[in-house]
Amino acid sequence: MPAVGGMDRGTGKAYPGNLTPYVSVTCIVAAMGGLIFGYDIGISGGVTSMAPFLHKFFPSVAHKQEEASNGKTNQYCQYNSETLTMFTSSLYLAALLSSLVASTVTRKFGRKLSMMFGGLLFLAGALINGFAQAVWMLILGRIFLGFGIGFANQSVPLYLSEMAPYRYRGALNIGFQLSITIGILIANVLNFYFAKIKGGWGWRLSLGGAMVPALIITIGSLSLPDTPNSMIERGQHDEARTKLQRIRGVDDVHEEFNDLVAASEASKLVEHPWRNLLQKKYRPHLTVAILIPFFQQLTGINVIMFYAPVLFNTIGFGAEASLMSAVITGGVNVAATLVSIYGVDKWGRRFLFLEGGVQMLICQAVVAACIGAKFGIDGNPGELPRWYAIVVVLFICIYVSGFAWSWGPLGWLVPSEIFPLEIRSAAQSINVSVNMLFTFAVAQVFLNMLCHLKFGLFLFFAFFVMVMSIFVYFFIPETKGIPIEEMGQVWKKHWYWSRYVGEHDFVPNGGVEMGKAKV
Repeated sequence: MPAVGGMDRGTGKAYPGNLTPYVSVTCIVAAMGGLIFGYDIGISGGVTSMAPFLHKFFPSVAHKQEEASNGKTNQYCQYNSETLTMFTSSLYLAALLSSLVASTVTRKFGRKLSMMFGGLLFLAGALINGFAQAVWMLILGRIFLGFGIGFANQSVPLYLSEMAPYRYRGALNIGFQLSITIGILIANVLNFYFAKIKGGWGWRLSLGGAMVPALIITIGSLSLPDTPNSMIERGQHDEARTKLQRIRGVDDVHEEFNDLVAASEASKLVEHPWRNLLQKKYRPHLTVAILIPFFQQLTGINVIMFYAPVLFNTIGFGAEASLMSAVITGGVNVAATLVSIYGVDKWGRRFLFLEGGVQMLICQAVVAACIGAKFGIDGNPGELPRWYAIVVVLFICIYVSGFAWSWGPLGWLVPSEIFPLEIRSAAQSINVSVNMLFTFAVAQVFLNMLCHLKFGLFLFFAFFVMVMSIFVYFFIPETKGIPIEEMGQVWKKHWYWSRYVGEHDFVPNGGVEMGKAKV
């Protein structure tokens, strides 16, 4: 196994250790927590494009869909329904609320227990949705699914960042995003085949199938060890040292262990981590915790992923063709995430952020031009030629790949690796909450925006891709190859953030300035 020891650009420290099979397997199991999020993203758009599902729960949408197919109504507006969007977006509002509770659970009881809660809540939601007889049951099930996702998304990225050797933290953490993309792909494939079931009950299998990823993370969490950081935080020092030796594959973990203990002791002096976030020295952390997830949602990716079949149907593909197009984009999503796993610790975070931003910007402009040229304002394109469909799907796939090796994984990786221990759970909760808040907002208004902005919707998201790329260029430092407990040093050397972080903040042997930690 390659050695993980190496010099840290921030402090000159080198923690010895290996990328052991034990830590690799542990991180793979933990990353499976992303399956529940990905499966839900992929399944939502698929079932909302199935006619039997719409006729049972959303008959007004089914009626508009029939009118659109006959040219009697605008294609852009056929799915515009507040009840339908509430079905999709209620999950994200629930996830927002539960992530705030998950912060306390994660800090006091450990990361693995938070993952288990997430799996159990998601399992309950899957059962309710699979047996739903009315819209209120669908929305109740979505709320339970959201509670589960809030717990999992809060704990899994933290767990991965704390378990991984710092040289391989990027690749192992992106396992979470990879499992999200695999969940999306599996959901798209299942939707494609379940939609063909005679009798029109395939949607029940799609929604109820969420029980499988829920059981994977629930059972998987029971087999996981807690992270040394979490064990030290709860006073289990001897067990933490033994666990750290096993994770790193070496006996000499003295320096890393002492730094973890010092960071934990300093964090205990922080009586109010939420209020502590408002301190001047945490300004860069708070900014990143808010703006990274905000920008991630305004790339427009969730519009593509959880409304993919609806979107392709709207731009003239048949029901089966739209589901197959969603499978194609899901496959591209998985493949491109593998590129990110390979390159994030070689090329760095900034390079992937900026390259992906340029790629997404170009593709959104091209897709807007293609849809605008063919559909115009009235949304009635007539017969769509085969070459047109291929061009649209091709550029959407290039766009998805740009996201999948940049803002997709890095939107979870970068925030989870920059927070000092004393604010880590609280700051990660803010990160998840902002992510879910804007996922909810985008999901809630997307179909209405599509109806009114038409092809201009892609230009709306392209504008934000340009803004976020400028933000990364000027304000996000490179975090590749820096131990997680030494991350404070990067802010002191940054041209802008150094005005908020003083020389005595984030001292190398403890993560925070000991004398000023009390609030």
